[in-house]
Parts: sequence; structure tokens; C-alpha cells
Amino acid sequence: MASEALEDWTPDSLREIAVEAARLGGQTLLAWRERFTAKEKGPADLVTDADFASQEAVRKLLADRRPDDHFVGEEKIGVDQTRPGPGEIGWIVDPLDGTVNYVHGFPAFATSVGAVIDGQPVAGAIYDPLREEIFSASRGGGAWVNDTPLQVSGAASLGKSLVAVSLPPQVTGDSPDIAAFVDVLERARAVRRTGSAALNLAYVAAGRLDAHWAHVIYPWDAAAGVLIAAEAGATVSNCAGGPFDVWRADYLVASTAELHRELLEMMSSRST
Repeated sequence: MASEALEDWTPDSLREIAVEAARLGGQTLLAWRERFTAKEKGPADLVTDADFASQEAVRKLLADRRPDDHFVGEEKIGVDQTRPGPGEIGWIVDPLDGTVNYVHGFPAFATSVGAVIDGQPVAGAIYDPLREEIFSASRGGGAWVNDTPLQVSGAASLGKSLVAVSLPPQVTGDSPDIAAFVDVLERARAVRRTGSAALNLAYVAAGRLDAHWAHVIYPWDAAAGVLIAAEAGATVSNCAGGPFDVWRADYLVASTAELHRELLEMMSSRST
């Protein structure tokens, strides 16, 4: 039975719904692991039955809990991908972040659910069903993994940092993304490309990674994770150093202002 639409809301109440929805999406992914089929929706960009099943499960739950809110999902079939209107709560969902990992049995994938108002995340959750870890945050309310508060690492220099990057599916050797990757690789302790932007952001929040950047990314990849990282103490901007906007396809997230500044200088030098 559908619940009443909430006329009043708080970031914490939206976080609770995001946690419930992300957990359901992740559980759906597990249920499909032995029976999905995959196809290419673009060059080197896969989609599976599990993506659609997870998204539909999340969409129905959100429609039950918040029937008047706007829904934006990664998978387009039957989903309105227009932006929410001014003052409207929008749920931005990646039902399976890390689809290629999922298809190959590589254990790094998650469901991401973020609530956004006027382009700014106010609540979100990322669920890793293999590790049974639910990362969540509400604006002004801190960030959590399961019942444990999250805090970023204190890494202040690139030479002592473990950094992750998200690259576009069809990146070429002459791409600025590769040039920036090589620059950071030469100076960082190590660089990782896990194939899941959502988990990268969650891991910055948890102090497992010290920074993460992406020049080309989608709203559903970042809507929950950027908020979780910020609420855990991360410094957040776009790759040019300006304010993060969920509808803009880039971000730079680092555990400290010092590390963020060092990475930003490298990004800026590559854009000039």
C-alpha cells in the first residue's frame, strides 16, 4: 500500500529512504547474478537484465515512499531523465554501478541512490551487497557505513596518497584524462581504477582512498557518493576548482584541503 506523500521532509528522513532503496537494489543484483544476460548499449559500455531489475525495484520503492518526487535513473527505458524542477526532490539512481565488473565477476559493484534538490545532494546511500556495507549520509548529519561514523584520512600530500580515477569507457591515448592519470601516477603512492565511481567516493569517505577524480561522469554515479565524502570531511569541487554541481560531469574529491589543492593544480595545468 502506498504511503502518504510527505509534505515535510528532513535530510535524515530522506537518508533512511535512500538506505532502504539502495539495499533493495543491491539485493536484486545478487538475485540476478546467475541468470542475467548482457548487451552493449554503447562501445565498451554494458547493460544487463540486472540493471533494469534493480532500477525497477528501486523506482517502485521510491514511488511508494515518496509518490510526488521526481525519479531519474541511469537506464532510460520507461524512465523520465529530465531534471527535477526548482525546489522539487529528485531521486537520482544508479541501479548497478560497475556493470562491467558485475558481468566479469569482479567484486566491485554497488547500487547508488541520491536525493537532490536544486542540483545539490541532500541525502544518499551506496550499498555494496557483496560486503554488506551500506554507506550513507544526510546534509549536515554526517556520513556512516552501517552503524559506524565515517571520517576521511588525514593524507595531505600526493606522495603519501592512494588515489582513484574514473575514466570514460572509450578513453584514447591522446585524451587529457590519460595525461592527468600519468601525471598523478608519477607522483602518488599509487593510483587505482576500480570501475565503480560510487564505491571510490564511499572509500574516500571511509579513509580507504585519499582522493578520487573524474572528468567525465554522470549524475547517477556521483549524486550519493559526493555527499557521503563531503559529510565525512572531504574537500569537494569540480575539476576546475568551482562548486560541485550534480548535473555537471566532473568532480575532484580529496581527504584534505592540502591534497585537494595539489591535485587541483595538476588538473588546472592540464586544462590550459
